[in-house]
Amino acid sequence: MYAYLQHVPIGPDIYAKIRDRFGPEPLAGLVVHLALAGPDGGLTYVDVWESREACDRAFDERIHPAVFGVFEEIGFRPDGEPERDELEVVDVLEGDASRA
Repeated sequence: MYAYLQHVPIGPDIYAKIRDRFGPEPLAGLVVHLALAGPDGGLTYVDVWESREACDRAFDERIHPAVFGVFEEIGFRPDGEPERDELEVVDVLEGDASRA
């Protein structure tokens, strides 16, 4: 498995636009994605993927096109890709709670 933590300089409103562009199909290889409110007004992502390759493929095929499309639409030009802090996955426990 491949996991990371990433801080991004966008708020929930921009995040929602990006998510809308993904469409209804799940991202292949994604185990879990959390978008958490960050202390600076941005968001913090915690992602777990089946593999680094699945993550890279999803970024190339679905995530970056959605992100860059929204950024172009709103006139936002980031300085580059935010750094990813890679994490070691010890366990993934699934619950039965409904999606928030």
